[in-house]
Amino acid sequence: MWLKRKLGWDDPKQRRLALFILLAVVICIGGAGFWFYWKYFGSRYVSTENAYTAADIALVTAEIDGTVKEISVVDTQRVKKGDVLVLIDPTDTSLALKQAEAEKARAEAKIAASISDLERAEIDLKRRAALAGSGSVSGDELTHAKNSDASARSALASSRATVALAQARYDKAKVDFGRTVIRSPIDGVIARRQVQLGQRVQPSVPLLSVVPLREMYVNANFKEVELKKVRAGQKVKLISDLYGDDIVYHGVVDGFSGGTGSAFALIPAQNATGNWIKVVQRLPVRVRLQPDELDKHPLRVGLSMSTTIDVRSARQ
Repeated sequence: MWLKRKLGWDDPKQRRLALFILLAVVICIGGAGFWFYWKYFGSRYVSTENAYTAADIALVTAEIDGTVKEISVVDTQRVKKGDVLVLIDPTDTSLALKQAEAEKARAEAKIAASISDLERAEIDLKRRAALAGSGSVSGDELTHAKNSDASARSALASSRATVALAQARYDKAKVDFGRTVIRSPIDGVIARRQVQLGQRVQPSVPLLSVVPLREMYVNANFKEVELKKVRAGQKVKLISDLYGDDIVYHGVVDGFSGGTGSAFALIPAQNATGNWIKVVQRLPVRVRLQPDELDKHPLRVGLSMSTTIDVRSARQ
């Protein structure tokens, strides 16, 4: 009671004034605290949950016609670069290779004969040309020797062209024979296996895909108004819905997409009608992940990620 009288709180007006001053002090302190947080912490980060994992998937196709003889993998199976995925029946390509090899040997034998013929024609021409001055050889004989030499040279040139063509056919047959074994182009996990045993495959028809788990990245779709301070090389923290808050991934901003999602849509928005409404657009930001973290906690394509960029972090 004494303290209330001393402070004048018995007076309702004095009490209201004191409460107003206290409220003003609290508001000022709160405002200063909010400004300090925004200045030194809040404005340092930009975040979005509109982010998804992605990867440059390797699409495996056949390079020759053929019947599938063996399939060595199934979906979800891990493979290394160079592992055998699919075998195509090599019967046709093996026969083609043997035929090309025989044609090559025949062409090489023909060129050897053409060289011998040319050597004989050159010797005969030189001998007759030497005797022509003494009148021992007639002009017709010399002309015939020259024609024989020219014909031998032409035959040799034709034989060399035949050998080159035979060599090319042999090389192609050898390559086609090697293409009966389809290997993985990268390390990764098998996905979308469509090929079946006994299937007749054609070139460029997709057989399966290989997803490189150690080379995954994140496409984070930030609002355009949030990207003012975002630069390539800035540090990023990411959390996946798959593992939760206990697992934090650390990435780096790789770069920005060449356009917004709406700009690359199959049917882009048209604003020529006059009824235009401004809509804040989102621009995909590519975030590179660390392979060692992906080894410990693998991700899959299309998973949701919470992404936070430190816009004051040093460039990598």
